[in-house]
Amino acid sequence: QVHLEESGGGLVQPGGSLTLSCAGSGFYFPSYKLDWYRQAPGKARELVASITGGGDAEYSESVEGRFTISRDNAASAVYLQMNSIKIEDTGVYYCRRRGPRFDDWGQGTQVTVSA
Repeated sequence: QVHLEESGGGLVQPGGSLTLSCAGSGFYFPSYKLDWYRQAPGKARELVASITGGGDAEYSESVEGRFTISRDNAASAVYLQMNSIKIEDTGVYYCRRRGPRFDDWGQGTQVTVSA
């Protein structure tokens, strides 16, 4: 059974840093592209960053240069390093694995940015 579990969220001040983790199980981790999404209050869920099995990364314009996605295939984990955090980065952050025949999400981890 596929399982994705996010952790690392919390309360952070503007300008601060936070690292989110997503642990995957139930599938061969190195083979799959993984995404980080977020959902701000009252807004649609949006793609933040993606990383292929080989480590190629892509970012949304809103986080480019501030966030870094990485993965450790041996540990079956993907990370989101968040730097220079802004108030608008507040939201629930989700890990996602998607493909032609599946669409797996974690339960999310809350990030709140407040002074």
